[in-house]
Amino acid sequence: MQELFKIFRFTETDAKALESQSIKPHVHDFEELIIGVKGKISHFIDFDDETVYAPFVSFVTQGKPHLLQPQLHEGKCDLWVIRFRSEFMSETIFNLYGYFHNRANITLPTNRCFGRLTSLCEMMYDEVNRANPNLSIIKQLLTTLLTMVYNEKPEDPEQESSNAHSQTYANFLRILEENFRRPEKISFYAEKLFMSERNLNLICQEVMQQSVGEIIETRKLTEAKNLLINTNKTVAEIGFELGYNEKAYFSKVFKRKTGQTPSDFRNEMKQLISK
Repeated sequence: MQELFKIFRFTETDAKALESQSIKPHVHDFEELIIGVKGKISHFIDFDDETVYAPFVSFVTQGKPHLLQPQLHEGKCDLWVIRFRSEFMSETIFNLYGYFHNRANITLPTNRCFGRLTSLCEMMYDEVNRANPNLSIIKQLLTTLLTMVYNEKPEDPEQESSNAHSQTYANFLRILEENFRRPEKISFYAEKLFMSERNLNLICQEVMQQSVGEIIETRKLTEAKNLLINTNKTVAEIGFELGYNEKAYFSKVFKRKTGQTPSDFRNEMKQLISK
């Protein structure tokens, strides 16, 4: 996806058009949040197949294999589909990962709060379709929407207490947020969690299909993108701030993960934001 942010409405007509099509498991290069107002989805993710009825919120992180099929329920289907690049919400993206890490689909009660979620979607849609959309406004609206979702998630203390792997992963993300700017090795995080590097890797592979090293590197590069977009710091300064002692090595890692040099990425984002 080239845009930083995209939002569109998926209706009964779209669902009917998909009925005869074969959808295969795939991955995205963007984050996807779906607000289900009416209808249902069949969602295969994390090696589990689940049918979810509206109202619901579904989140799929970039790179995670899944298959999502929107469907009619009682003749209705009304979904808001929000897609954005991780750097658009770099300040909160790992909180989002942590929140949805053990469940991609969350059913919510039909109440005033859910009605406000749809209102926020309408406001983001209106802003995106202005002649000169303000990305700061869109980001604030999306942040507000996520805050409301966090507050509405149904509590399931029994499930949370029994899922040791999910809790360990959440603790890992918390420690990562406090230390990702430092050049710490995987052993540092394993020791903080009182476990071996191997077991921490197994848990991260189970939850995110990524190794500990990949998750740490992704967090660093997400912050690098944020700093490239929102500050005037040099590439060398940003690399040093994130624990890379050499500019050349930082640029090499950045290009390997994103396909662009830090400077090329910064220039592309400036052009997108200025449109």
